[in-house]
Amino acid sequence: MTPRQDEQAVQSAYDEVADSYADLVRSTEPEQRIELAMIEHFASLLSGDKRVLDAGCGAGRLLPVLAAMECLVEGVDLSGGMVRRAQRDHPTFATSIASITDLPHPDESFDGYFSWYSTIHSPDDQLAHVFGEARRVLRTGGVLLVAFQTGHGVRDVSGAYRSHGHDITLERYNRTTDDLSSVVAGAGFEEVARLERQAAGVHERDGQAVLIARAS
Repeated sequence: MTPRQDEQAVQSAYDEVADSYADLVRSTEPEQRIELAMIEHFASLLSGDKRVLDAGCGAGRLLPVLAAMECLVEGVDLSGGMVRRAQRDHPTFATSIASITDLPHPDESFDGYFSWYSTIHSPDDQLAHVFGEARRVLRTGGVLLVAFQTGHGVRDVSGAYRSHGHDITLERYNRTTDDLSSVVAGAGFEEVARLERQAAGVHERDGQAVLIARAS
């Protein structure tokens, strides 16, 4: 394992596990009701056409969830394998391959930016750029949501996939909510809501958080 995984390593890992992941997690099975309430709150804060970018949409499981909240949603993901499944499983939504560090959208294209565990593989020194891109594609007054695991340090999360027959290497970066909020603020956002909860059940090792902020 390298000290810092690059995007190519993350892309390769998710290309490998895309079908297993998409078959196992079809919709909101992993989410608790309080997390779904945060998504609803995010949607309620949107104005205009409620055009939303699901940045790191994976296999697209939350695209119909956002659409049911009257969002005009499209998705991007680094993994071609994940986008292939999103296009197969959710063909009514536009999805494409793109990095959250270099989005192919014009400035101020969206009213909302939805990042559901999409920054967890980005090293700390990339976060300012990631959220700078989020701010670029959001109009002033637009709303960002970011979900992530809380804590400190790096976790090797390869084991969860190896148990399904995938020989991959994948790291996850844990952060405190205060630390992530500070990075988001530095990118031009003002926090409006946060959720923090403890790990639930045997499938979670760490606490979880959801942060909502408005582009200033």
